[in-house]
Amino acid sequence: MIENLVIVESPAKAKTIEKFLGKDYTVQSCFGHIRDLAKKNLGIEIKNNYQPQYIVSDDKKKVVSELKKYATDSRIVWLASDEDREGEAIAWHLCEVLKLKPENTRRIVFHEITENAIRQAIREPRGINKNLVNAQQARRVLDRLVGFELSPILWKKIQPALSAGRVQSVAVRLLVEREREIISFKASSAYRVVALFLFTDEAGEKKSLKAELSERFPTREETLDFLGKCIRANYKIIGISTRPSTKSPAPPFTTSTLQQEASRKLGFSVSQTMSVAQRLYESGKITYMRTDSVNLSNLALGTVKKVIEQEYGDKYVKIRKFKTKSKGAQEAHEAIRPTFIANKDIQGNVQEKRLYDLIWKRTVASQMSDAQIEKTTVTIEISTADENFLATGEVITFDGFLKVYFESRDEEGEENGRAMLPPVQLQQELTCDSITATEKFTPPPLRYTEATLVKKLEELGIGRPSTYAPTISTIQNRGYVVKEDRPGITRELHLITLKDEKIREEEKTEYAGREKGKLFPNNIGIIVNDFLIEHFEDIINYHFTAKIEKEFDEIAVGKLVWTAMIDAFYSSFHKKVETTLESSEKEKGERYLGEDPVTGKKVFVKMGRYGPIAQLGDSQEEEKPKFASLIKGQLIENITLEEALELFKLPRIIGTFEGKELVIGLGKFGPYVRHEGKFYSLKKGIDDPLTIEADRAIELIGEKREADQKRIIKTFAEDPDLLVLRGRYGPYISFQKKNYKIPRKMDPEKLGYSDCKEIIERHDKSGKSKN
Repeated sequence: MIENLVIVESPAKAKTIEKFLGKDYTVQSCFGHIRDLAKKNLGIEIKNNYQPQYIVSDDKKKVVSELKKYATDSRIVWLASDEDREGEAIAWHLCEVLKLKPENTRRIVFHEITENAIRQAIREPRGINKNLVNAQQARRVLDRLVGFELSPILWKKIQPALSAGRVQSVAVRLLVEREREIISFKASSAYRVVALFLFTDEAGEKKSLKAELSERFPTREETLDFLGKCIRANYKIIGISTRPSTKSPAPPFTTSTLQQEASRKLGFSVSQTMSVAQRLYESGKITYMRTDSVNLSNLALGTVKKVIEQEYGDKYVKIRKFKTKSKGAQEAHEAIRPTFIANKDIQGNVQEKRLYDLIWKRTVASQMSDAQIEKTTVTIEISTADENFLATGEVITFDGFLKVYFESRDEEGEENGRAMLPPVQLQQELTCDSITATEKFTPPPLRYTEATLVKKLEELGIGRPSTYAPTISTIQNRGYVVKEDRPGITRELHLITLKDEKIREEEKTEYAGREKGKLFPNNIGIIVNDFLIEHFEDIINYHFTAKIEKEFDEIAVGKLVWTAMIDAFYSSFHKKVETTLESSEKEKGERYLGEDPVTGKKVFVKMGRYGPIAQLGDSQEEEKPKFASLIKGQLIENITLEEALELFKLPRIIGTFEGKELVIGLGKFGPYVRHEGKFYSLKKGIDDPLTIEADRAIELIGEKREADQKRIIKTFAEDPDLLVLRGRYGPYISFQKKNYKIPRKMDPEKLGYSDCKEIIERHDKSGKSKN
C-alpha cells in the first residue's frame, strides 16, 4: 500500500517535489491534460445543455492506466497540478478518470516549488474548485464551437486547411489593420535644425554646446530663410532652468511583462520565454510563471530588503506594494520572482541563466529607491530671429534602482536629452561654429513584434496569461502571419549647412525602415480576416472578445452559470454560420489591376491553389490566361500593375556559366538560380529575381559550392553516393537520399567504407534511419 500518491503535470516538477517529501510520498506525472473534447460531433452535446464529451487520447491511455494502478494502491491521493484554471481542470479530470473518492483525495496548490511551500500546501488541502473548472470548460467549449463551425466555412469559401479562433482571429485582425495603416501612410518631411556653439569657460578651457531649434521647418525655402538670418547673428544664453525629477522602478514581472521584456532585452520569442520559465518553475527556481499579479508576499519583501541592504546599502531600499491593474486577474497571487531571492545566480543552461537574471534584477529593483535626476534646459537667443535654440541635458544625482535594472522600451527614439551639459551662465555670449538643417521624414506606424502584440492584447482585455504564447504560435503556424527581418529602403535626404557664414546644400543617402523580428500578415491572413469581418464581425470584435474574457472571470468566481453563457453566444452565432454557408460566394481575394499595355489583356491578382498569383488574361477568353506567382512579401493588397507584369518575365535566362544556362525562377521556397539541374537560393532582401545579373548569380553558385565542400568530411571511391558530412546537429552519413547517425564513440574522420556500410545496415534493420 502506498501511503501518499502525489500527481503533478510534468516529470521535471515531479522530480523537484520528490526531493522535499521523502519516502512516505510517491510522486507521479500525468504529463498535462489526460483527456480532451472528442473530435467526433464537435465533442459537445449541444442539445444536452452543451455537455462536453471528453475522451482519453491514445497517447495518454498508458499514463492513465499506470495512474489508476497507483491510485488504487494509495491511501491518500494528492492532486498537485498548477494553481490556475488549467491546473484546476487537470485535477478535476484526474478525479473523474481515476474515479477518486472525495474522502481520500486532497487538492493542494502552491505558487512556488520549495519545501516550505509544499509542506504548507499539504497542511492546508482543499477540494476541487468547480467554479475554476467551469471557467476552463467554458473557454474550451466556446473555442471549440467557434473553431469547428468557422473553420469549415473557410475551407469551403477560401481554401482547405485554414482555421479560425476567437482570440487568434482578433490577433490577426490587429496585424492586418496595422499593415493597412502602413500601406496608406504618406510620409512628410521637415528640417531639424541643430547648432554647435563654442565658448571659453572661467578656467580658460574651450567648451562646446549642442542645441536644437525649438521648431522644425516644413520646407527648404523656410529653412534657407532662417539660416540666412543666422549668418551674422549673435547668440546669448537667456535662460537656464534646472528641474529635479525622479524615476521609479517598474513592478515585478507578470506573464505578459516578462514576455515583453525578454523579447526586448534577450531577443526571446514569446513561446521561448514561456518554455524557459516553465523549466525554471519546475526546477524550483522561480514562482509560478502564469500570473496577472504584480504583488509580492510579505516574506518575499522581507528577503528582498535584506538582499538590497547587503548588496547596495540601506539608502537603496524602498519597499513598495504594487497593485494589479488587470481587472478580474485570474491568477491574483504573486508576481513572477525568484523563489530564493538571496540566490543571485543559478545552475542551468544559458537561456535559463539569462531569464533568471532578468527576473532577479526586476524583482530586486522593484523594491529599490527612486532614481534622482536633474534635468537642465538652456535657452539660447538668436539676435536676428524669433526662434530659440534649446540645449537639454540630464544628470543622475542618485542612481537608486538604476544601479540594478532599467526597463526597456519597444522602440527607442532619438536620444535628445541624455547628454551632460557643460557649466554655463546667464547672458553668456556664444560663438556659433555651425548650424546643420537635416531633412527628417515622419516614420510610419510601427509593426508589431510578438512582445508588442501581447501588450496590445492585454490592453484590450483579450486573452489571459496562459493564452498569449499559443495564440501567437498558432497564427504563425497557420501561415496567416510571418515573423521575419526585412530590409529597409535607401532614400535621398536634403542637408543644408551654415558654416563660416556660407550656406551649403547637399544630398545624402539614408537607409531607413529596416524591420527586425516583426510580424507581417500574409495574403491568406488578410483574405481570411476580411472574410471574417464581413460575415462575423461581432465574433472578432475587440470589445466582444474582451467581454467574453470578463464572463469567464465571472464564471470563475461563481457569478455566472457557464452553460447559460455559452447558450447566449451560440444561438445567434450558429444562425450566422448557416446563413454564411448558404449565401456567400467563394472568396479569392481577387483584385483587378488594369490592362497590359502590350497585349491589352486584363491583369488580376488573387489567391491560387498554392498561394498568391498574378493572372494575365481573362478566363472567359479563348486563349488561356497566364499565371505567375507573387514574390514573397508582395501583397495582393498593394501590388501595382507594373510589379505584377514584371512577374511574367520569370523564369528568365540571364546568361551562361560553364557552358550551361543561368535561369532565374520562382519556386515554392522563393526565388532561385537554376544551373545544370541544381538550384541556388537568392539572398532574401539582397537579390531581386527581376533584376539580378549573371555575375551575381555566378557568385551565389560559388558560395554554395564552397559551403557544400566544407560540409564534406569524407568521400569514398567505392561509391560516390556515400558521404560523411557535417550537419547542423553533428556529423552524419548520407547515402541514397537517406541520413544515418554516427555513434558518438566513432570518429567521423577515421570511418572507412566498410564502417559506413555497417552503420547503414544496422540502422536500416532497426528502422532508425533519418529520412
